Amino acid sequence: MIHRLRFLWMYLRRPSWDSGIAPPELMQYIQTHPAGRAIDLGCGTGTNVLTLAQNGWQVTGVDFIPKAIRAAKRKTQNVKVDLRVGDVTHLSGVRGINGPFDLALDIGCFHGLENKSKYLDELDRLLAPSGHWLLYGFFKPDSQLSGRFDAAQRKPGLDATSVDLIHARGFSLLSRSDGFDKKNRPSAWFLFQKK
Repeated sequence: MIHRLRFLWMYLRRPSWDSGIAPPELMQYIQTHPAGRAIDLGCGTGTNVLTLAQNGWQVTGVDFIPKAIRAAKRKTQNVKVDLRVGDVTHLSGVRGINGPFDLALDIGCFHGLENKSKYLDELDRLLAPSGHWLLYGFFKPDSQLSGRFDAAQRKPGLDATSVDLIHARGFSLLSRSDGFDKKNRPSAWFLFQKK
């Protein structure tokens, strides 16, 4: 509940992560793969939904913040896309979200979820065999180095358990590009393929 309220509060203004510009990693993917069906999990205000649609993709965007979806609808009013309010860990309950999708895009959603296993259940259900999952996330603080194990465990971010869970679900890592986010936290872009 607190997590949801935090995001509602952030969308009262323009969230810090909403640059309005599609990242180069997505643009590279678009340029090197044929257009198909895509789902943007945690689409926010629709910047990447718009970019995919403008490049020939059939796109569904989902976010649990109604205000973000309203902004996405305004941004994408001149292209054909499907935008839904929904929880990415319970998409089977959201009318109109049906796979299979060739691409699942997640820029900063998965790393903030408490129940990553339910998210992966939905991703597995919606993604086509051999489909791709383009994921961006930042890493949790190194709890062993910081000496604040309990505090680090409560913070959002990816950790070894997250990556192990992804591999255990049958996703093959095709590429990984490490870097740092705006707050100088270690982060990475991953491209996974469903087996």
